Amino acid sequence: MSVDVVVSEAELAEMVEQVWMSYLDPEGVDPLIATGDATQVCEVHSSVSITGSWSGHVVYATSMTAARRSAAAFLAMEPDEVSEEDLTDVLGELANIVGGNVKAMLPPGALLSLPQVVLAPESTTKYPAAERVTGLYGLWSGEPVSISMWQSRADVKKEEGE
Repeated sequence: MSVDVVVSEAELAEMVEQVWMSYLDPEGVDPLIATGDATQVCEVHSSVSITGSWSGHVVYATSMTAARRSAAAFLAMEPDEVSEEDLTDVLGELANIVGGNVKAMLPPGALLSLPQVVLAPESTTKYPAAERVTGLYGLWSGEPVSISMWQSRADVKKEEGE
């Protein structure tokens, strides 16, 4: 049985801000603006799974335009130079970085999977055995970006029954 979520929305936002400042906007000229809109549609997404002391997923989702800009910033390239492989590598790495930070806040015994990247609408990948427990939703230069945490439903139900 995994523990209840110990990462708050504010802590998640702080992690994401650090990633943004370190990799995507080091000069601080184009920050991610939180909107709180969990219904925004994202075209591509990457995720890592966490198992052990907490069971669930950390999902990084965005538009294709923002994904291309992310890869360009991360790799110090121009957006039109970014290949599909670059997109996949960078989106996976962003999910891995945020997921690693989340894992560091969990009790010992949490394990992080390799990232999974899908260059297709977020609706194509579902987490039927999990429910969203927190997230950061915003815009980056007018493009949607979301980072969310999904906890195993079996664990959520066990916690509710306790």
